Amino acid sequence: MGRIDSFLKDRQKKDLLRSLRPATGRSDGRIFFNDRGLVDFSSNDYLGLSNHPRLKAASHKALEDFGTGSSASRLLSGSLDIHHELEKRIASFKGKEAALVFNSGYQANTGIISSLCGRGDVIFCDRLSHASIIDGMLLSQARFIRFEHNDMEDLKFFLERERANYREALIITETVFSMDGDIAPLGELVRLKDLYNCKLMVDEAHAMGIFGPNGSGQVGAEGLTERVDLIMGTFSKAMGSFGAYIASSKETIEYLVNACRSFIYSTALPPAVIAANIESLNLVKDEPQRRELLLLNADYLREALKGIGLNVRGASQICPLIVGANSRAIELSNRLMERGYWALPIRTPTVPEGEARLRFSLTYGHTIDVLKGLVNDIRSIYKV
Repeated sequence: MGRIDSFLKDRQKKDLLRSLRPATGRSDGRIFFNDRGLVDFSSNDYLGLSNHPRLKAASHKALEDFGTGSSASRLLSGSLDIHHELEKRIASFKGKEAALVFNSGYQANTGIISSLCGRGDVIFCDRLSHASIIDGMLLSQARFIRFEHNDMEDLKFFLERERANYREALIITETVFSMDGDIAPLGELVRLKDLYNCKLMVDEAHAMGIFGPNGSGQVGAEGLTERVDLIMGTFSKAMGSFGAYIASSKETIEYLVNACRSFIYSTALPPAVIAANIESLNLVKDEPQRRELLLLNADYLREALKGIGLNVRGASQICPLIVGANSRAIELSNRLMERGYWALPIRTPTVPEGEARLRFSLTYGHTIDVLKGLVNDIRSIYKV
């Protein structure tokens, strides 16, 4: 077990070691450890829906109606009416012909990419795309090329040089990037994919519920639904529940039902989760003030931190404060924890060497007073 032995030797490097910390509860933008509550800036519950009474009620009703589990994969006896209802709702929500539900974002990306591409194909992927996208490309055995983050000239260079050498080509990006909080140049991406005869797949995990008409995502916000071939997203972040989906053409969805291993060989999501997902689609339409206030507060935090001379990125509800070395990120996280904030350090290899950060993930539960207090505490720690 050479890898375990190597890990045991390297675990003395404190800035690389990670561990699990059991929380005793979460609510209203706070996380609890035994009797201590901290302001939680490491959650993806952007709209604060995970404890919403309507989601709980929908989940409880499905639990009573269908029981605790689906008990089989979708292609056996695990495909219930409400799974199909959710897929119809997703397709409508995203403006596509059809949709397919997956058990997680990781399973969706690894399964979809490895089903669509293979030997003799090429994938062009933004360098900062999520690990699940990277793993999907590795599983596909297609040639893959990572272009510089949001650099359309770099992508064009590779398309010009490589596209003609391969049968099929797929371009992949996130729309809102999970670690930098910035937004992909979708208009230029669809132009290049048309120019070089590629398909375009986008990951809307951090955009769904936040941007676009009724929270449909960044693709909808830019009016590009018809030009993006595959739209993937999740229910585990702004939507307050769990699971993922792909929205695309009927032909693509039919193919994935028959070819995508992570879909075929997984037990279907429990009915209680599916019911919560359906209700979350209603909630983001009914309560737009949640995303509106969230984005206003994110703008405030970003500008306030920049105003005291700090390196803050993003254009969304994700506000990463770049500090550099792993050890500095850990130290700042610990200092903030002493003052009542749960803001965990993001380190190598999740982010590039020298770009360790605290990723302030804002939620609806973070009031402007909380954010002002955070800025003051960071100013005090940095003495700026």
